[in-house]
Amino acid sequence: MTYQSVNPATGILLARFAPLTDAQLEERLATADGCFSRWKHSSFADRAVIIDRAAALLVERTEDLARIMTMEMGKRIAEARAEVAFSARIMTYYARNAERFLADVPLHPEEGEGHMESRPIGVIFGVEPWNFPYYQLARVAGPHLMAGNALVIKHSACVPQCAMAFEKVMTDAGAPAGLYTNLMISHGQSDAVIADPRIKGVALTGSVPAGRSIAAAAGRALKPSSMELGGADAFIVLADADMDHAQTWAVWGRMFNTGQTCCAAKRFIIIDSVADRFMAGFRGALGALVVGDPLDPATTLGPLSSEEALVGLLEQVDVAVRHGATLVMGGQRLNRAGSYMQPTILTDVAPDNPAFRDEFFGPVAMVFRVADEDAAIALANDSDFGLGGSVFTSDPAAGRRVASAVETGMMFINNISWSDAELPFGGIKNSGYGRELGDMGIQQFVNKKLVRLVKACAPA
Repeated sequence: MTYQSVNPATGILLARFAPLTDAQLEERLATADGCFSRWKHSSFADRAVIIDRAAALLVERTEDLARIMTMEMGKRIAEARAEVAFSARIMTYYARNAERFLADVPLHPEEGEGHMESRPIGVIFGVEPWNFPYYQLARVAGPHLMAGNALVIKHSACVPQCAMAFEKVMTDAGAPAGLYTNLMISHGQSDAVIADPRIKGVALTGSVPAGRSIAAAAGRALKPSSMELGGADAFIVLADADMDHAQTWAVWGRMFNTGQTCCAAKRFIIIDSVADRFMAGFRGALGALVVGDPLDPATTLGPLSSEEALVGLLEQVDVAVRHGATLVMGGQRLNRAGSYMQPTILTDVAPDNPAFRDEFFGPVAMVFRVADEDAAIALANDSDFGLGGSVFTSDPAAGRRVASAVETGMMFINNISWSDAELPFGGIKNSGYGRELGDMGIQQFVNKKLVRLVKACAPA
């Protein structure tokens, strides 16, 4: 596996890094295991000192960290700054709340007394993607380090400098050697890490194929795992929706991070009576996006993360059209340096079209017309994914009704506010299992231990 930074806005190679040797990997795993044996005995207050300091360093280094992200994976600079700030908030959130989340829970058995304890389990292996290079790290580092575990992380091979920068934040914050370790390793070495008895849990954010592979490996080793594997979120617009509001969210929901977001709006399901109006505004807004250097604040359409991502997405669109989809706009790469693609809208995507089941990880929207609310719910549920979704309506009761009926891990009414530190994040079906963030996120890799005291005679 090649770890390298290529600027997707220019195609220029910035840096290349050698993966770890097996001996180097063993040394890092041993250090992490040794660190855990001490860290698990630390107090929540002592842990919080380091995690709080890491949050402060993220804020202090926002400009440098954001620039690295923009140069490595093409995120527009304003979005990059916002991601760094959000990552800091996650770290602070767990530093402030971990002790409360993991406090002993009293039980009330008919005889005697008891309680549930939450105790760390060991070194956790995280496999993280490139699309949110710091946020993905913060949402495992904040909870699992505050829970008393240690972390070893295999980050995506195309954002090695982001991976190193986050590790340096942790080290500079006072993290002891082995508490948080970046691993530049191959897929084969990753399999070996999962099988290693010093690893006690596995967390992945990635593709469905990666999820199947890594979950199977964790299962063979009888280790708990969490999987966040992408989505094809429905964006439902009912007939009474505030159309200007819905269109604003539609553009943001599809185009944030150039559409490279697991829980982005991807399937636009519009009641037929308002579909023409929605389409006119949506198409016009996508066409007005300003293509440019992602470091330029005036840019509103940046590149895809890599040439490989662009080529794959273009092929998906071609397959969709060959199987009967209508290309309303876009569908081509932009005639400029870098990995840029035109905003794209597909309609007439039938259930037998491969696109109907696909996840388009980029600036491609599928728009469907339906007769009524029931048809919208049925179409939203006809998906292999179940990460997020949204519904737009002027009727709160209708919004709650649709939100409850759609089979997914998260639903949003009149917004797409995907992530807050205090809200659990995760999905069902091919979108994976487990939850990150919120009070649930810190429970993923702890031992929920029952302790019971009964003052009774010995059994006969």
